[in-house]
Amino acid sequence: MAHDSANHAAAEVAPEGTGSTPARLADSSSVGTTTIAATVVQKIAGIAAREIDGVRTMGGGVSRTFGALRERIPGGSGTSTSSGVQVEVGEKQAAIDLDMVVDYGVSIVDLARAVRRNVITAVERMTGLEVIEVNIAVNDIHLPTEETEPGTSRVQ
Repeated sequence: MAHDSANHAAAEVAPEGTGSTPARLADSSSVGTTTIAATVVQKIAGIAAREIDGVRTMGGGVSRTFGALRERIPGGSGTSTSSGVQVEVGEKQAAIDLDMVVDYGVSIVDLARAVRRNVITAVERMTGLEVIEVNIAVNDIHLPTEETEPGTSRVQ
């Protein structure tokens, strides 16, 4: 179905706290409507952000701790694709907030530009929603000395 960008012009983002309500796209027609859940936008944004070299992990300290615990539980779901990603989805627009940890030595300004561009492109291409903003909070820097090989211990 053709994407009509003129339909995006006058829409507003859904009010705070409605991020879980599905968005109804402007391309509804006589043969049906399309709705996209906020969790779908959240996952797309999380995956797109992680695709950029220099993004170590997503999420603040608490969400990273829960993610690490989830990875250690047998049968657990592993790393969440939506950790560190919050979205507000309206009928035609989306706003995205990202919390991330970056690798030491990477230009945070350049990294933020690349992440923002990749997230906007992925969300708009896959959903047809106009992304009006992508806010990025860099919560930590991952140092090379923090690397530990899996399965090895300092003490023997």
